[in-house]
Amino acid sequence: MGYVFLFLIGFGLAVSGGAILIAYMNFLLAGVTWIEYFIFIQGRVEAYFFPVGLLIISIVIYHFPNKS
Repeated sequence: MGYVFLFLIGFGLAVSGGAILIAYMNFLLAGVTWIEYFIFIQGRVEAYFFPVGLLIISIVIYHFPNKS
């Protein structure tokens, strides 16, 4: 049960962080360069939800008990 809960937490963080990264890509259409985009993303806390979520998901999948 704990693994499922952690997996869902990681999935939620990855989805919200990925959506934020995609939403901020609209700045590129306004004339912001890729370098400025990445500098801006580094200063946003919610942009770190994506890698943290992927890390939690990979840890849970790796440590999930295998019954075979």
